[in-house]
Amino acid sequence: MPDTDQQLSIPVGDTVVSAAYARPGDPGAQVPTVVVAHGAGAGMEHPFLRGFTDALNALGAATLRFNFPYRDAGRKFPDRPPLAIATWRAVMEAAAGHAADNGDTGPLVACGKSFGGRMASMAVAEGMPAAGLVYLGYPLHPPGKPEKLRDEHLYGMTTPMLFLQGSRDTFATAHLLEDVVARIGPTAALQWVDGGDHSFAVAGTKRPADEVGASLAAPVAEFVRSLR
Repeated sequence: MPDTDQQLSIPVGDTVVSAAYARPGDPGAQVPTVVVAHGAGAGMEHPFLRGFTDALNALGAATLRFNFPYRDAGRKFPDRPPLAIATWRAVMEAAAGHAADNGDTGPLVACGKSFGGRMASMAVAEGMPAAGLVYLGYPLHPPGKPEKLRDEHLYGMTTPMLFLQGSRDTFATAHLLEDVVARIGPTAALQWVDGGDHSFAVAGTKRPADEVGASLAAPVAEFVRSLR
């Protein structure tokens, strides 16, 4: 576990976003870096993301989680894709710089909860470098509107992808997501969290949000190791 997070301010155009960077307490060789974006309704300090990144640190990965500009500005509605994508680009560049400064030679991976993951995929589709993409609950469609798929940009991408999805997630009808992953091809993998909703909470099981987030770290760490 890291002793403390390093608080950062990362320029994005004419604004800055807040971020928190942490490395493993006992880093080994080829330390990977996982950059983590929040979902639409909660910022980078949400216990789910803190639990997730703390667990990744314990498993040997450096992490950098960040806020989109609207969160730092106190607004409720997410930034439009152009600004969100620009934010992803700036943060990935900052993460690459920290990795280089620390001599970390492992892969640099973009990871996001819901909205944050979808914006990461759009950024990569537009040319942002990333060794891999991890989606913590990909928002394939609005709840109850499976006809409004958010998938067109995913096809033709060669970046390895891991979809972690709750089996009760109303943002991704199971057979539709399975079809999307199959159409992307062998670079995409899908792992279901049995009984999980969009926040990965399982009905009948009460766990703090940090424990829920931490429970997703092991499959992500395994995926990241496969990129080396």
